[in-house]
Amino acid sequence: MPLLKSWINSANDPEGSFPLNNLPYGVFSTEGTEPRCGTAIGTMILDLAALEEEGILAAAEDPVLDVPFWNDFMELGPEVWAAYRTKLQALLAEGTGMDVRAALEPHLVPAAQADLHLPFLVSEYTDFYAGRHHAENVGTMFRGAENALPPNWLSIPIGYNGRASSIVVSGTPVRRPWGQIKAPDETLPRFAPSARFDIELELGAVVGQASDDPMTVAEADAMIFGYVLLNDWSARDIQAWEYQPLGPFQAKATATTISPWIVTRAALEPFRIATPERERPLLPYLAEPGPMLYDIDLAVTLAPEGQTATTIARTNYSEMYYSAAQQLAHHTISGCPMNVGDLLGSGTISGPTRDSRGSLLELSWGGKEPLTLAGGASRSFIEDGDTLTLSGAAHGDGYRIGFGDCTGQLIPAHADIYGR
Repeated sequence: MPLLKSWINSANDPEGSFPLNNLPYGVFSTEGTEPRCGTAIGTMILDLAALEEEGILAAAEDPVLDVPFWNDFMELGPEVWAAYRTKLQALLAEGTGMDVRAALEPHLVPAAQADLHLPFLVSEYTDFYAGRHHAENVGTMFRGAENALPPNWLSIPIGYNGRASSIVVSGTPVRRPWGQIKAPDETLPRFAPSARFDIELELGAVVGQASDDPMTVAEADAMIFGYVLLNDWSARDIQAWEYQPLGPFQAKATATTISPWIVTRAALEPFRIATPERERPLLPYLAEPGPMLYDIDLAVTLAPEGQTATTIARTNYSEMYYSAAQQLAHHTISGCPMNVGDLLGSGTISGPTRDSRGSLLELSWGGKEPLTLAGGASRSFIEDGDTLTLSGAAHGDGYRIGFGDCTGQLIPAHADIYGR
């Protein structure tokens, strides 16, 4: 599919993130205004709540965009999502009449003048462990190459239930956590700030429909409203002590940062790509009806406070072993209810080479091989003041489908309120 031209000139920039082909959904505010629903188009944000209020564009008879989140819209279902997107593209397309432009122009806001907020109310949050290169790297570090993958890994999408309350929007500072830590050479644990704080480069799938029933992969795919970039901040030293036998807990509870724009499944449709060949056949309920991954280039930069950012990793979402649709389908088989606004983290997206690893744990190989940054600084894990930024885009014929940055700065731990 080529670039769809818009009467908003900045949307036709082949290097821009938000052409007419994209139209991601988010929540924004400007000085002196309340947060409201909008879409990114070129370097502008179109106030969709205002269009609904004025009767220019509505998804349903009753208002659904009069609230600062997209959950009510998502509840309307895939047919409404598709029809609304088609109408929106028509309003913004090149050749649209001057009367329509005149009606829309008062509701266009320069993105540079807007603050962005969480785009939806997060109902529940589940994070997966579905990237094979990441699983093999971490397993090799801790169990040796011969036991890198757990016995069930090639058969089942492994995940854990996280905290919806930990989800924050890009730009929110993240505070270094305290926790119990026990190094291999220590007899007893100690209470201390995490010294091995890390990120995980992920894609988050936003569930747009509720269901109490098990579903196929195809049905699960249709329930996904869209995708966001996701940074699963991780305290590796806390994780190493606590994870046996029930897995991640406090090590993953500090924060999870997401990008502010939901890139719809429809916008990513031209970029579908198949999951890899299976070393072990999957059970039939995980069978895929077609390509379930997407060709999305991803990158991570690290910038020490006041210094230039260094790109420390580049990879692609196509490296995943399990798709979001498979993860969602698996999530439903027990009868677990899924809600509008559930968020599924993909798991760390790492590639086969060192420069394509999606966490500092892998990039520095557990701290044994520190990274050298621009300016000569080195990093094994994140230091106070560092800003980590995830970025991503799918590349079409003369256009990009961008996500907007997913950024967070690490700030120092709280003072020890326990006095020890």
